[in-house]
Amino acid sequence: MENHVSIIGIIVENLDSTDKLNDLLHEYGSYIIGRMGLPYQKKNVNIISIALDAPNDVINTLAGKIGMLDGISSKVVCSSK
Repeated sequence: MENHVSIIGIIVENLDSTDKLNDLLHEYGSYIIGRMGLPYQKKNVNIISIALDAPNDVINTLAGKIGMLDGISSKVVCSSK
C-alpha cells in the first residue's frame, strides 16, 4: 500500500483525555515524522500538529480514534504524493 505525507491537526479542549491521546500517538509512532504542540492558555486549549508518512487507512484510522476521544477534535490534510 502506498504511503502519503499528511498532517493531523488536533484541538484538545479536555485535558483529562491527553493520556489517551498520547497512548494513541505512541501506538502509531512508527508513522510519525514529527509533532508540534502549542498550549493556548488564553482559550484553555492545546493545539497539536502531527506530521505522518503512512498509508491512507492508517491515517484515517488514527484520526478517527483521536476524534472519538472526549473533548478532542481532529482534521486531516493529505498530500497527493
